[in-house]
Amino acid sequence: MTVTAPPVRPYQHYVYAYPHKTAYRRLPERPRLADLWAGESKAALSLYAHIPFCEVRCGFCNLFTRIGAPDGLTGRYLDALERQAIAVREALGDTEPVRFANAAFGGGTPTFLEAAELERLCDIAERHMGADLRAIPLSVEASPATATADRLSVLAARGTTRLSLGVQSFVEEEARAAVRPQRRADVEAALSRIRDTGIPVLNLDLIYGIDGQTAPSWRLSLDAALAWRPEEIYLYPLYVRPLTGLGRHADPATADRDWDEARLRRYREGRDHLLARGYEQVSMRMFRRADAPPQGPDDYACQTDGMIGLGCGARSYTSRLHYSFDYAVAMREIRGIIDDYTATEDFGRAVHGREVDEDEARRRHLLQSLLQARGLPVADYRRRFGADPYDDFPAELERLAARGWLAGAGGEVLRLSDEGLAHSDAIGPDFFSPAVRAAMADYELK
Repeated sequence: MTVTAPPVRPYQHYVYAYPHKTAYRRLPERPRLADLWAGESKAALSLYAHIPFCEVRCGFCNLFTRIGAPDGLTGRYLDALERQAIAVREALGDTEPVRFANAAFGGGTPTFLEAAELERLCDIAERHMGADLRAIPLSVEASPATATADRLSVLAARGTTRLSLGVQSFVEEEARAAVRPQRRADVEAALSRIRDTGIPVLNLDLIYGIDGQTAPSWRLSLDAALAWRPEEIYLYPLYVRPLTGLGRHADPATADRDWDEARLRRYREGRDHLLARGYEQVSMRMFRRADAPPQGPDDYACQTDGMIGLGCGARSYTSRLHYSFDYAVAMREIRGIIDDYTATEDFGRAVHGREVDEDEARRRHLLQSLLQARGLPVADYRRRFGADPYDDFPAELERLAARGWLAGAGGEVLRLSDEGLAHSDAIGPDFFSPAVRAAMADYELK
């Protein structure tokens, strides 16, 4: 029977982790971390430290971050991060060697911290968690305004192998439209300082779909980024609802359709431009220069079991439970969560999270592989679950095939076509479980 696939909106949900944090709930039993990590493999853990501070909050941002840090808040935050690190390391125990395979500092903007505070952050990771930052891949996020010479010097000396700079646009009018006021000269100066450090991998983030962006202005940003020969470039679609520039349309449905079509055009232009200039596509968003040095997992462990998250916005993943602290987007709520975190003395228990059963593990495994350009080796799925993904997800995969979004359906590598990759943000949500969908729908925005 032929399946007729109805039209779908291409930009629904960025699946960078599954289940999504809005599906987490307060854990009534507050399980002990020592119990959660008992029996888990600790041979190749990932470490993530979350710094929830920025000098300005961009108009498109829905990350867990606040503007500024008055009255010594960064110092109190690092005090709490240190207490948490000590508690987590104790919970991991010493029955087997604890080894970290990679690390990342994100946010927020980790380089909002002053140079001495960045030194302390590295000390916490090394002395309390036991992560040898100079021996493993270390990724750090930065903004042009905070990528100062003294901060970059600390990061380079402590072993940073990847520096990700959120540029978004080299066109000043577009940056203002995205509520990201910055001068191109300042961005270029920051890039020069970063290249001077010798950090092996530079990643630049660019955004398409900004109000007023055109094909020529998008090409200008792409070429300005390429002039620095970054080892990686991420192309992000703008996710802002409602988008100010669309408000002029009387018909919201027409506005949404026009915006979707505009973003798809910019995506295809950006993809083709990078592929023609020596970059390889890793996922819908990620492009890597063909000669770039390897950095380990492409998603920097966002999807990997054995994830240790430090900080009030960080997630931790065991094979059976994903957990974190409370989540919010509104500034008032975020400030309250940060204040609660800095006042916490006992970090020995998980407080918010979601259990990952066999069904969710299968969905997660498929998502973290299918949404990568290289696809899902079916044999890997069979080895892990004793089943075939075509049998576990027949309806979902049939819909993808009907839309032409699978390349070689039925083969030993389950892989998206070029158009499938372009529609990754529509494909991902289709594999969410009914329970996760319901929890996300019931989440009270705050």
